[in-house]
Parts: sequence; C-alpha cells; structure tokens
Amino acid sequence: MNGARFFRQAKRIELISTKLVENLLAGNYRSVFRGMGIEFDEVREYVSGDDSRLIDWNVTSRMGSPYTKTFREERELSLFLVVDLSASLSCGTGEVPKSSSVLMLFAVLAVSAVLNNDRVGAIFFTDRIERFAAPSKGRKHVLGLLNALIDARPEGRGSDLALALRTACESLQRRGICVVLSDFKTEGYWHELSLLARRHDVIAARILDPADVEFPEVGTVELEDPESGKSLVSDGLGRRFRQEYRRFWEEHAFRWREECRKRGVETLSLTTGDDPGLKLLDFFRRRKRR
Repeated sequence: MNGARFFRQAKRIELISTKLVENLLAGNYRSVFRGMGIEFDEVREYVSGDDSRLIDWNVTSRMGSPYTKTFREERELSLFLVVDLSASLSCGTGEVPKSSSVLMLFAVLAVSAVLNNDRVGAIFFTDRIERFAAPSKGRKHVLGLLNALIDARPEGRGSDLALALRTACESLQRRGICVVLSDFKTEGYWHELSLLARRHDVIAARILDPADVEFPEVGTVELEDPESGKSLVSDGLGRRFRQEYRRFWEEHAFRWREECRKRGVETLSLTTGDDPGLKLLDFFRRRKRR
C-alpha cells in the first residue's frame, strides 16, 4: 500500500472516530480524565464562607478590604498510548485480528484527546521499542500517529512489555494518562507497571480473540505460538480439554485483574467481536460513577 492510500485510510479512521466521539463519547472523556492539578486564576473580594487561608494579604492591604485567591483546574492533559505490535496481536480465529481493535481504540482515544486540546504521545513496541512519539498537540500529529500504526511493519515478533513501560516511565516528566493496549500475553512486567502507576493514571486495555476465552469446537489441530514459533497438537473436540482450557484462561484473567487492582490500574477488557466504541463508553460511565 502506497503512502497516499495509507493517508486516506488514516483519515477515514479519524473521521469514523470523530463521529463516534461526537455522538457517543461527548463529555465523557473530559469528565473522566480531569486535569492533574490546580493553578492560580485570579483574586476577588472575600465573601462569607471562603477559606480564610486563601486571603491575599498584599491585595487586601492595598484595597482596604479582604480579597481571596481563586484557583482553577489545570485542564491540559497528556494522553500516552503504549501499543503492543507483537505477532500475537496480528492473528486470531475471529473475523478481525486483535490489531484492528487496537487501532480503533487508539483512534478513538487519540481523537478524544485532540478534541479536548490535550497532548497525545505513543510508544509502539514488540520485543523492542519500534517507535516513540513524545506527547504533542494537534490533529496533524494524531493523523501521523494513526498513519504510522496502520503502516507498522514491526522488526520484532515477541513482546517486552516491561521495556515499553520502563521507557514510558523514564520519558514522561509530567503526570498524565497512560493507556496500555495489549493482549498482555507476556510476563515480567508487574514491577514496571507499579512504577508507572505511581506517577501516572494508568489504564490497561486487554484485547482478546474469542479463542482466548473459549477453545473452538474443532477436531485435532496444530497450534503455533506466533511469537516463539513453538507448536503443539490439541483436540478441540475433547470436552475435558475445552473445560480445562476455559478454566485456565478464566483464572488467568482473574489474576490479571487482581494484580492490576493492587497497583491502582483500572482495566478494560474486550474481544475482537466487541464494538470498541461501546466498550469505551461503558468504561467511561463506570469510571464516572466511582
């Protein structure tokens, strides 16, 4: 696909995301992701009930009557998206690969940030850092990131989430929002996730294939790990095998959610058959009620 076609596809996804944000998510992004602090606004005359500790004594002495300082929320945010491009995201048993769900989540979140005049940055990773983009403002910047994600040809196949989280933690100076888009089929990243969550508002978005939840009822099949190349033979018609398979992934999902919860990381899970926009809307609504 040439550059012009990539650009057209990126613009089409941006248009779809913009309509989705305007129709479904309007107001939710802004109310869910509040500013990270407060800044001085102005001074005004003191009225009964104001906090006396905020009286501006310099102005008060000049004006001959009490004046108080007022503050406002620092609205400007930085949204940083940590995007998994490992081989396990590009395959699956559903109609679309997990990478398509990642793309739509990325687009909706990035467009939401742009419409709120926030900065957007990203890390694309496999078993190495494939691309780093510092947080910046503007539609052109986000369109470039979308184009890069569509055009991505990763050099690596594995997944080093710990490296990506460590890079994000070391690179982001100001407190912001970090959203991790991955299937989290990797290990050894909990320490780095803890460090990142101490400094930033972290959300883990876990994208699954239907086969990550329920093994398809098929005959004997050979399964290959797309990242390591290792394979094994499984009997999809075996009732006991499918039960153990489902139990294993249910327990895995439960442990993953619990480990995230311990670190103050909120979670969002969806399969490739879900509508990413509706899943985000449901997540926003749940977060607003907390």
